[in-house]
Amino acid sequence: MNIQSALLDGRSQLTPHSPTPELDARLLLEHLLDVPYSYLVVHHDQPLTAEQEQQYRQLLQRAEQQEPIPYLIGCAPFFDFDLHVTPAVLIPRPETEQLVETAVTWARQHNAQTAVDVGTGSGCIAIALARFLPEVQVTAVDISPAALAVAQQNAQQLAPDRIQFQQSDLLQAVAGPVDLIVANLPYVTTGEWQSLADGVKLHEPALALDGGEDGLELIRRLLEQAVTRLHPNGAIFLEIGWQQGQSAQALAQRYFPEASVTVLPDYAGHDRIVKIVIE
Repeated sequence: MNIQSALLDGRSQLTPHSPTPELDARLLLEHLLDVPYSYLVVHHDQPLTAEQEQQYRQLLQRAEQQEPIPYLIGCAPFFDFDLHVTPAVLIPRPETEQLVETAVTWARQHNAQTAVDVGTGSGCIAIALARFLPEVQVTAVDISPAALAVAQQNAQQLAPDRIQFQQSDLLQAVAGPVDLIVANLPYVTTGEWQSLADGVKLHEPALALDGGEDGLELIRRLLEQAVTRLHPNGAIFLEIGWQQGQSAQALAQRYFPEASVTVLPDYAGHDRIVKIVIE
């Protein structure tokens, strides 16, 4: 088996199980051989060793069982950088890039000095904030020691000496006042949990997904804590589920009655970001 036939076999094997079988097969082979895509193209007739072929088939079998490709290859893209990911952290999604972009725009316009990423997971939000906002002091918190270890490893590579990490149940360990709070907290409802794809439900951490009966349990607690920690001219940006816009907006307005609360859509037109600005 050479590189070209391995890619063809991989695509064929993954076609019933993935919406992107060609890409998945390619990423797995790039990871296995530790080469870029250009190498696979140029050296398409290079034979695999027997050991490489066996390892590739094992990776394909795991992918067939819906194990997410980022966990298999150990990394996931976010903006223009790659993050190390393990099953201890949620795989970053494009919607979270939009959350960061929205928060960064506000921070630049209002000269924010401090920012907290709550429930940092892989560290994707905190690292992006640190890279896009070099003058801002960024803190990242998570209740999971395993997640913090992954986030710290990523920060060491991508934003060295820029982020302060703390183990914390939401904002409990954060003194404040904070100019900017950004969070992608668990927002999957108990009812939605069973309908999640197996790749998510069986492999990604429930701690990072399960938002309780209405999906807003953690967001509710965060807002309650934020009342005493947010700067008088600060802002909060939250990622939410696509059906939670109205209830999340009402919840935010309850805790911050004087604030401007806006629900922003994602690129698919679904409610995705709650913007809370103290004016």
